[in-house]
Amino acid sequence: MENIDDTDRTILRLLQSDSSISLESMADRVSISVNTCWRRVKRLEEAGVVSRRVALIDPEKVGLAQTVFVAIRTRDHSAAWLQRFASAVQSIPEVVEFYRMAGDVDYLLKVQVGSVADYDRVYKALIAKVDLADVSATFAMECLKNTTELPL
Repeated sequence: MENIDDTDRTILRLLQSDSSISLESMADRVSISVNTCWRRVKRLEEAGVVSRRVALIDPEKVGLAQTVFVAIRTRDHSAAWLQRFASAVQSIPEVVEFYRMAGDVDYLLKVQVGSVADYDRVYKALIAKVDLADVSATFAMECLKNTTELPL
């Protein structure tokens, strides 16, 4: 979307910080009318700038305190293999992020589990579904920064 002005950026910052903010409160903080604010939010949603509004859950409070970063290398770079792999990854709910990478690692997964044993179950499910050349897991010891807010 090309026409994002300072007002849109302020609206986006407010939504990123708290998507449950009321239109009235947002309009007041941006110094525009409620109708104008509603139209801008609607335009940002329709353009896909705001792709969805969600609640962020504290993983520790729901028993998923272990974050695992999984680096994957493959020998097969065909479209068919990638489709099978992507389908396998999509079927594993513990995988919360999935990236195709440039460099030494082909794919990077972020996995959220309750324990090492839970990760082992995820690992076994993944390798049973698709052939991988190398799988390397790194367990996070402490989260020093975690945000979904983009620097607008």
